[in-house]
Parts: sequence; C-alpha cells; structure tokens
Amino acid sequence: MSLHALPPADLRLTLNPAELGFADTSELAELALPWIGQQRAEAAARFGLGLEQPGYNLLVLGEIGSGRSTLLTQLMHELAASRAVPPDLCFLHNFDTPERPMALRLPAGQGRELRQGMAELAKRLREDIPRRLAEPFVKSECERLEAAAKADEDRAYAALAAFAEARRFGLLREQGNLVFTQLDAHGKPMTAEAAMGLSPEQHAEMATAESALRTQIAAFLDTVHRNERTLEEALVALRRRLITPLLEDALEQIRKPLRKQIKDGRKLGRYLEQVQAHVLENLDLFHHHHAEEDDGSRAAALTELLARLRVNVAVDNHELSGAPVLVVDNPVHRVLFGSIEYELRNDVLVSDFARIRAGSLLRAHGGFLMLHLCDLLGDPQVWESLRRFVRSGRLQIEEPGLAAAPLAAVSLQPEAVDVDVKLVLVASVEEYYALQDGDPELARRFGCKVDFAESFEANAETRHASAILVAQTCRRLGLPPANAAAVAALIEESHRDAEDQLRQSARFARTEALLVEAAALARARQSRLVVAEDVWAARAAARHRHDYPEQRLQEAIRDGERVLVLQGERVGQLNGLTVIDLGDHAFGLPVRVSARSHAGEDGLLNIEREVELSGPIHDKGVLILQSYLTALFAHLAPLALNASLVFEQEYQGVEGDSASCAELCALLSALSGVPLRQGIAVTGALNQHGELLPVGGINEKIEGYFRTCAQAGLDGQQGVLIPSRNRRHLMLSPEVTAAVAAGRFQVYAADCVADVLGLLSPLPVGADCSGSPGPQGYPPGTLLGQAQRQLQAYRRACGVPEHGPRPDRGLRGLHPRAQPTRKRKVNRPG
Repeated sequence: MSLHALPPADLRLTLNPAELGFADTSELAELALPWIGQQRAEAAARFGLGLEQPGYNLLVLGEIGSGRSTLLTQLMHELAASRAVPPDLCFLHNFDTPERPMALRLPAGQGRELRQGMAELAKRLREDIPRRLAEPFVKSECERLEAAAKADEDRAYAALAAFAEARRFGLLREQGNLVFTQLDAHGKPMTAEAAMGLSPEQHAEMATAESALRTQIAAFLDTVHRNERTLEEALVALRRRLITPLLEDALEQIRKPLRKQIKDGRKLGRYLEQVQAHVLENLDLFHHHHAEEDDGSRAAALTELLARLRVNVAVDNHELSGAPVLVVDNPVHRVLFGSIEYELRNDVLVSDFARIRAGSLLRAHGGFLMLHLCDLLGDPQVWESLRRFVRSGRLQIEEPGLAAAPLAAVSLQPEAVDVDVKLVLVASVEEYYALQDGDPELARRFGCKVDFAESFEANAETRHASAILVAQTCRRLGLPPANAAAVAALIEESHRDAEDQLRQSARFARTEALLVEAAALARARQSRLVVAEDVWAARAAARHRHDYPEQRLQEAIRDGERVLVLQGERVGQLNGLTVIDLGDHAFGLPVRVSARSHAGEDGLLNIEREVELSGPIHDKGVLILQSYLTALFAHLAPLALNASLVFEQEYQGVEGDSASCAELCALLSALSGVPLRQGIAVTGALNQHGELLPVGGINEKIEGYFRTCAQAGLDGQQGVLIPSRNRRHLMLSPEVTAAVAAGRFQVYAADCVADVLGLLSPLPVGADCSGSPGPQGYPPGTLLGQAQRQLQAYRRACGVPEHGPRPDRGLRGLHPRAQPTRKRKVNRPG
C-alpha cells in the first residue's frame, strides 16, 4: 500500500536563515544584480544585443513581473557603455527645394558647434556686410562707376538732342521721360495755328523727321537701360568682390572645427557653398536705403534670409559617453517617429525645417530601443509605420494627421534618414505567437528570441542572488534593510508562488511588493530592520484585503447554506476540492461530489456537461474515469448501468480534471453501497490505469478545506488526500503545518485510487493498484466485490444475459457536445 500520512516537515520548505551567509541585506547592497535563474535568457540577450547586424532585433518573452524589462535595460546600458557615441542629426534649409529639408549627420557634439557657428555667421553678416559696403573706398568706387555711367548717358543724350535740333524738334527730360516738341523757323515751339498753316509737303516732311527722332529716342533708351544693367552688374560685382573674402573667411571658421572625416562631409560642403551663393545673391538686402518704407521691407526680408541659415539639431548626442539606450512607455506616433510642428498664418498651416522634431527611433540611432508589443498593437497607425521602418531601415518624419486638418497646409517632406537601431520588443507568450501567426514578415525581423522562465531550480546560488535582489530593492526604494530571516521568508514565498519546494518563482514583482509592504510595517513599529514577522504580517494583511469573496463562501458553509458534511460516513458522496481564481486572489473551496446509480442502459451521465457548466478538461477527466470504471468491471461487460455525477451547488461552471478521483470514489460508493469518510477531502486526476496524477492549486485547496474544518471545529479525523506526485508542490501555511504537528489535521498522499479507497472505506478495496480482478471476480466483503454484485443485479433487472452482447446504446459521457460557454468565474478542480 502506497498511502502515507505526511509529516509536518514535508508540508512546506523552511529555510535556515543562518545558511544564507549574511546578517542583513545592507551587506549586499553594492553587489551587481544577477540574472536570477535566467541563464538561457541572459545568453540569448547578450548574443542578440551584441550581434551588429542590421535588422536583427530581439523579442523578449516572459511573465509580467519577471524582471524582463529591468534586466534587459541593465544589459543594454552595460553593452552601450562600450560602444561608440553615434553622430548628431541636423536638419538644414534646402535652398533648391525648401519643402524638402536636408538631413545631415555630424560627429557627436559637432551639431551644436555647427548651429553656434551658423548663428554667429548670421550675426556677423548682419553687422559686417553693411559696414563693409559703407566704407569710403566702396562709396567712391560706386560714385566713380555711377559718374562714368552718367557721363555715357549724357553724351548719348547730347547726340540725341543735336539730332532732334537738326530736324527742328525741341527735346526735354521730364521725370525720367523724354518729351519732344516741333519748333518753328524761329526756334520756338510751333503753335497749333502755325501747324494748320503748313502745306501738305511740310506736314510730310515733319512726319518723316518725327519718325526718325522716335527711332533715335528708342535707341537712346535701349542704351540707357543697357548702361543701367551694366552699372548694376558692375556694382554687384564690386560688392561681391568686397564681400566674398568676408564670407569665405567666416565659412572657413565654420569648416575648420568640422574637418573630421564624416559620412556627410560632401553634403555639408555643398550646403555651405549654397549659403555663400545665397548671401551673395541677396547683398542688396544688406544695403540701407533712404526710403523708410523700403528699408522696413528690406529688414524683414533680411531677417527671413538669415533665418534660413539656422541649424536644427534634432538629435544632440554631445552628453553621451556611449550608445543611447531608450525605453519608450508611451509609443504614440509623434514620440516614436518624430513630428513637424505647424503654425497658423493667414488661415494656412505653415512650417519650416526648424520645426522638425526627432522621435525615439532617431534618438536611439546607434544604440538600443525597448518597446512593449501590447502598446504598439493598440495603435494601428504606429504599428503600420513600425512595420515599414523595420522593413526598410529608413525613417522619414511626417505629420500623419495633417491630411485630416480642416485648414490648408504647406507640408514638408524632410529627407529620409537611415537608422541603425537595435529594437527590443517585450511581449507575453500569447502576444509572441499571435505575432508569429498574424505578421510573419515582421516576426522574421525579430530573429533573437529571449525567453524568460516563469520559475527556476532553487539552490544556494539562486538564494544568494535573491538576497541581492532584496538588497537592491531596499536601496532603490529607500527601504530599511531586511535581516536574513526576512529574506528567508521572502524566498519561501517565492517557492509558494511557484508551487514547488525545488523551484523558485521568477515573478520578482510579487517579492518586491511583499517587501515594500513588510517594510511599511517595520517602519510603523520604528524598526531599523525588516524581520520575518513583518513579512508574514504583510502577507496576511494582503490576503485579508482580497479574501472577502472567500470569506462569504466560508460563511455560507458555516451557516449551512452550502451543504457540506465534515464528519461521519455517507454513501455516494465525498468532499472534493476546487480552486476559484479571481485574478487578484485565488483560494480553495470544498464542494460536495455526489453520485447515484441504478439499473439501466444509458451509462454515465455528467450533469455539468449536460447543462454546459463544465469545460473540456473536466469532460475529458470524466471520460477517463468512465474508461477506468469499464476496465475494472470488464469481466461483466456489457454493463447495465445508469449513473450520474454532479458537483453540488456549483452554478458558475467547473473546469479541470483534478476531481476525477473524488468522482470515481463517490460513484463506486453509490454502486457498492459502502459509505465513505466525510472528513477526508480528495483531490487528484486519474489516468486510465487508476494512477493519481498531480494537480494544480494544491496549497490553496488544502488551506481552503482546512479553514472550513477549522471554523466547524477540528476533531483530528479530518484531512486531505493528494497525489504523491504533488508532495514537492506543498508550501502550506504555518497554521496548517502546526495543526498537522498537533494531530488535529492530516495530509495524506497516495499513488493510486485503490489507496484512496482503502483510506476512505471501512471495507477492504478488493484489489491493488493494478485493479485486476481474480478468476472469480472481486472477493465478497470488499468494496469492489459489493459493486460487482450490484452490477450483476442490474444486469438481471435489465434482462441482459449473463454473458452476451446487448444493443450498443452508447454512453452519455461519450456523446459529443458543443464547447461550454465561458464563464466569468470558474471553479477549477485542477
């Protein structure tokens, strides 16, 4: 017989604080935080982050609170410190196509040097060019050129005037216009009466002379205009000759600090050449005019010209000592991809290169960027933009909402920029496989999978690392140090969270939350250390904050609203154990499993399945139960049996197969008429050979039944029977272990259903764990013998021959049905 009453030492793992090797965590505060139990994830992360291959990104999987983000961020900072500082990114005015600003990368720190140099250039040009143009030499040279042009014009005018006089015309300049008048024989302007008295021949002669004069006037005006252009070109050439050395010297002072070999060196050279050409083409804006109105418009135009010389340093890395590391918790489009700011002018949205703002992707160039997949999936626009970026490796800043703006807008299209960034995408396991199925192209770009385990094997090394984690948390959050006993209690709680005496949970956020609450209790009692009692008190307080639903259900049992028998023996019923998981709190609750049997040909009826209150795993467990029952009495086949199973007073739905052992025991009790002990609750799943399989939620189940028995009064005959394979999963509360030590409560472990029946039944079982009957069937006076006799009576009642086939009417437990409707709250037997 493989049934054991477990001693208190087997019911939980208890650590010796002295074996941890320190008095309190202040001794460990300076140690580096290790990757506790995550060797596989650490190796994968180091490989992926260290592989300098474009498009090879990381996808990090793990439970929330496992430290995936913290540890990856720590590793990114560690690796980034040894990498080169990436270049700055600047946006410049494009003099050829202003709506397409130029992008320029410069070594780190040189972006602000260029910005400062161009600002000083603008200031110098505004002051020095007018001063240079106002020098006496320049003024005298301009006057000389203007005088020479005036002399040429005067000579041409004198020749024109002589030509007009020879043809008896008077010529006069009036406000820039030429006016000519016909003269009489005395050289006086001809009157109208005199002109009327001329002969036709004289009129013809005057017309010919006037036509010739007009031709000469046209030639004179052409000469004047040509001379004006020549003068203007000479003045422009003079100003250029004077200003070019000034400009070249100023631009050389900008080039000099930037002479390092850079990828965009030629682009910078072309830009500075465009600046020089643009200033020289607009020198007239630097020349003061006498007219106040003209001078005001000139000053505005000059200010606009100099504004084009600004440098927009979108990414400034001068303060970095290594590669950038960014963690983006709010990846909206403008934060991730950058934006362009607009302002309203005359009912039109306008912008320029100076209003371009870089996003996280550009600022992370040359380094690492961490994102959370769930944040990206919530914004289709961000997701689509990220897909395009990952595919191309290039980013063009845009304002996606501009197309929907109610006003007209002058849009910018900044030059697209190559971005070399290592993306670290944090996701849950479900999100990862959804990405694999829904977007395999993008998933291919995340070739390095970093899989964080939810638990890990515990040893002295992992416990020391856990103590370092506690020390780091205390220092980071400003908490009082924890002594060794408190750390031992926290580690025990991590075993409880993992439901394993040999493994610790990797959900360190729960450990941190419990430590914070324990520290608050320590401060409340003005202690300089967190002790184990603070940890236990914090755990009890947290449980009390969340256990109101459990308390109400326990009160319903106490008040008799939920029927449960905890003493004596009953036929066809047994106490099973369920787990109710509310998300923030999971607890165990006993429930009565009852069975009835009678003669018939319909087989086994699972009432929960019939009303669609059971899940597929529970239905599978019932089918396995039926298979084992059929095998037990195969020598009586075909069975003439109608039987039913039900979880009494369960209306929210049942899922899991851990009650299949209790259901079989109740069914065999109903079939044999042998009563079962009601003080022993049973949990365990069955296989087709009658062996007990481990189940989940084992600690919650035992503690839930213990609380039920405790409020009714422990009598020493109550307890729980579990599969032997669940022994390592026991991390029961000190209250339960104390009751077991005092003999007021028992925890049994069994390997097969025969052992379970041997504990519950007053009669021998009639078979061992193999379940094989003897040549004459099961012995009389045993539980299985009684059940065999009842089945034979059923056969006779149904008129079935002792050994012969009957029509196969099927078994209700095997009938296919639809999947059960999902419930908000499900009682999980396993």
